[in-house]
Amino acid sequence: MAPYIGSATSRVDGRAKVTGEARYAGEFNAPDLCYGFVIESTIAKGRIARIDADEALRVEGVIKVLTPENRPRTAEPDKAWKDDVAPEHGSPFRPLYDESIKFSGQPIVLLVAEEWEIARYAASLIRIEYEEQAFVTDLYEERHRAFAVARPDKALGDAGRAYMAAEVRHEAEYFIPTEHHNPMELFASTAVWEGAGKLTVYDKTQGVQNVQRYLCSVFNKKPEEIRVMSQYVGGAFGSGLRPQYQVVLATLGALALQRSVRLVLTRRQMYGLGHRPATIERVALGSRADGTLDSVTHEAIAVTSQFEEFFRNDTGWAALLYKSANSQYVHRLARLDVPSSCDMRAPGAATGVYALESAMDELAVALKLDPIELRLRCYSDRDQNEDVPYTSKQLRECYRQGAETFGWAKRNPEPRSMRDGSELVGWGMATGVWEALQVSAAARIVLTANGHAEVSCAASDIGTGTYTILAQVAADALGLPIENISVRLGDSTLPQAPVEGGSWMAASASHAVVAVADEVRNELLRVAKTIKDSPLSETSLENTKLVGGRIASKHVPNIAVSISDVMRHGAVDRIEKESTNIFPEDNAHARNTHSAVFAEVKVDEQLGVVRVTRVVNAVAAGRILNPKTAQSQIMGGVVWGIGMALHEKTLFDHRFGRVMNANIAEYHVPVNADVHDIEVIFVDEPDEIINPMGVKGLGEIGIVGVAAAIANAVYHATGTRVRDLPITLDKLGRSA
Repeated sequence: MAPYIGSATSRVDGRAKVTGEARYAGEFNAPDLCYGFVIESTIAKGRIARIDADEALRVEGVIKVLTPENRPRTAEPDKAWKDDVAPEHGSPFRPLYDESIKFSGQPIVLLVAEEWEIARYAASLIRIEYEEQAFVTDLYEERHRAFAVARPDKALGDAGRAYMAAEVRHEAEYFIPTEHHNPMELFASTAVWEGAGKLTVYDKTQGVQNVQRYLCSVFNKKPEEIRVMSQYVGGAFGSGLRPQYQVVLATLGALALQRSVRLVLTRRQMYGLGHRPATIERVALGSRADGTLDSVTHEAIAVTSQFEEFFRNDTGWAALLYKSANSQYVHRLARLDVPSSCDMRAPGAATGVYALESAMDELAVALKLDPIELRLRCYSDRDQNEDVPYTSKQLRECYRQGAETFGWAKRNPEPRSMRDGSELVGWGMATGVWEALQVSAAARIVLTANGHAEVSCAASDIGTGTYTILAQVAADALGLPIENISVRLGDSTLPQAPVEGGSWMAASASHAVVAVADEVRNELLRVAKTIKDSPLSETSLENTKLVGGRIASKHVPNIAVSISDVMRHGAVDRIEKESTNIFPEDNAHARNTHSAVFAEVKVDEQLGVVRVTRVVNAVAAGRILNPKTAQSQIMGGVVWGIGMALHEKTLFDHRFGRVMNANIAEYHVPVNADVHDIEVIFVDEPDEIINPMGVKGLGEIGIVGVAAAIANAVYHATGTRVRDLPITLDKLGRSA
């Protein structure tokens, strides 16, 4: 039987999704189910002076109007509202907690009715009066008040002095606007009243156990009183790492009414949740005439809310890619009257690497060097922050294979020199880098005498293919056909798992499955040795393997006993084992994934319309468990990178502090017509250091560097450098 790991395996949950068998958080029913609708604030800062719900309460079918005045009691201390991934500093947002207004779109009333349409209509009848206060939602207005936050990135030498002494210098400011997640599935929660104060909460989340602990803390409940489930997630991309407010309000309503409540946010209400923070990035590079970097300075100013300090690493990526004896990295935050920023695919890297790789392209132009050649001259085999080598780094090979596949050698470096009819053609490239993280996780396997195994873990599958990966790993580890494996995920009562984010779930949960499979094998061997004249009586655990439905000697495959015979002779109906895998600490190596992204754009010379016609993304990410789902991950990241470069921007009217394009008609994302040829290359990268399977994550590396490659291609096509995203017609025309 060929191994499943490394094979292009179709999703084991695919049939459930395409037939509608898979149910999402807003699709679960209960006999007494009622429906909630949220009313949001229309001001950006102030307090609620008065809520008049009399007319709404007269509507037939309206059950309750919950406000800060009559809501059930919740926890008081800040720490009770902190979830597993909450920022270290700050006071988490509490929906319906008091009369204060912190941002436009803040939930301030929950109306519950027998039908959703009734709830929506009745909500329109509620009248709210405010006492407004001065507010600010413009990053440029507040940049001078930004404050520095502590980062692990280490300054080297004197970057300022080295920059001034450099033979060739480049300094520029880059801007990434606020971007909002727009997953197809809206955020939703169905809180099912089980009686006696107990709830089963179906929630759209990336971490059921995180939500379960959070709800227990907020509502002073015991763990056995709240069960959280999220078996399928229709996209999250970081927006579901923290519990969103609808799960609090659905639970609040269920506890207040002692009946089941479903709350599904509207698309507009999704813009009252977290977002990728708008960021101003300043990069200064000083080099010698041969391209050797003498100085790197990367500073960022990012948005955070008034009540929390959310930030990710925008500024330290150069230390992972390029050698420089002098460097300085500074990350600042500007407080605005907006919701807290949150993680969005490759947080920090998608934005910071855009600025860094755009600056590297500009330096290459100034040096009259090929962009790949500049990067190779500055290439670092060590993490400059910690001065340690990588567990593996096949970035040079990414450059080579990506360039060869793309045809980079045919590139004329002169801007505006390549054409296709009436269109200017531009070729650009950039480097990608992300963290290869891994955290402890647990798994359970129940093996039955008929040769079926159920694998369970509390991990969420947010569309990345976790069901399939774990089925593949379990099938190989247990020596069973993948059809004999079933996987249970997304239930807070299952073995411990982290939130699904950071590209760490494949490595983390896979090793938990392998660990528990070893325990199953140990139990099978123990029972097999009790069989009279057992061929395995003298075989040690280290010399056995599970293969083809048998426990067998590694060295003499004929020495084996079928699993069914072992369990029959031992009168064992099932073997159930649970194990937690903990990765040993390793401070002697850096752990990262890398990529080289090549993009072709075609620009209409008269209209300025930009089309991304080709992308080649060469990725080095350790051992690839499933090339089929892995390719999907990278392609999805590339599409999002196209959106970041050319389409996505949350528009604020700073007079009102309000998002003006809170819908997917006016918040532009790439559609089919915007996406052309995308080729993914997985560079072979054996890694015997990072973990036993050599696995690194893939969820986020796909987007990193894409926006920079496209921006660099636009410059090559037009000779116009646009540094503030997205690149639109007006900016090309204005800068020409």
